[in-house]
Amino acid sequence: MEADSEAPHDYRLFGLALRSTVALPELESCARDDTPAVEIALGAVDYPGDDRGDPEPLVATGFGVVLTVTDVARFCISEGRRIIVQPDPAASGRNVRLFLLGSAMGVLLHQRGILPLHANAIDIDGGAIAFMGKSGAGKSTLAAAFHDSGRGILSDDVCAVTHDGATFVAQAGIPRLRLWRDAVERSGRAVDAYEPAFDALDKYTVSTDLDARPTASPLKAIYLLERDDSGASPEIRRLSGIAAVQALIENTYRGSFIPLFGDSRVHFETCFALSRAVPLFTLSRPWDADSIGETTARIEEHVRSLAAAAG
Repeated sequence: MEADSEAPHDYRLFGLALRSTVALPELESCARDDTPAVEIALGAVDYPGDDRGDPEPLVATGFGVVLTVTDVARFCISEGRRIIVQPDPAASGRNVRLFLLGSAMGVLLHQRGILPLHANAIDIDGGAIAFMGKSGAGKSTLAAAFHDSGRGILSDDVCAVTHDGATFVAQAGIPRLRLWRDAVERSGRAVDAYEPAFDALDKYTVSTDLDARPTASPLKAIYLLERDDSGASPEIRRLSGIAAVQALIENTYRGSFIPLFGDSRVHFETCFALSRAVPLFTLSRPWDADSIGETTARIEEHVRSLAAAAG
């Protein structure tokens, strides 16, 4: 990975203007901002401790948070404004960018007081619908089914949620979906047409349709994905009270990082306010590929019923 110091690149991600001396082909270029919110550059990152053994993956220091990804890179994230990247000499640019735009950006969002949910978000009739869940819960597979039916993709894996009072908004993320081989093949795509998301990982990056890609949208509903192998139809149940707050806390992207450098109280208060402003539901669904259409139809129907009830 090499810097291009002669021509810094300008991008927009999660509603933030980025200026990077490293090309980030995963992102859309944007008009130059005189005062970018975030700067990204290559450089040396000091590790504050004994680096002879296995370093701690995350260390808070006086000059920023140091994130170490073994065999990939070391990142220093400072004040929600700057990320310095020191790649491992043997690491591919693809692997470095995956963690730069993932875990490192997750730290930065927390530093800026932006809630990153471990979720995919789609646009349905001008409102954002988010699907939360742990890795392997089927978030991207479900989002891909909506994308193929004409719905716009807002974000993949990380849904950055901002708020102004009681209004919560899902910001636009990276314009792509990362799908396992079987999900790519089930969608009718040819795996050979796509780049691996990470070296030696059977997961692939599928670009989304930029012409139909929505911008930031008000968050209308959140679904927590659950697997149901009983053969029953998709079932949606409302989550409320402390159960809803706990679901948001548990599905905060890199939420385990917060005690090391953030404010757990503020995080709880944000999740509490979000649970009061946006309805949360569990979505139990069959896991077989043949049921994906039934699941998307059930969600569409449910979203319409929510809109009708809201007047």
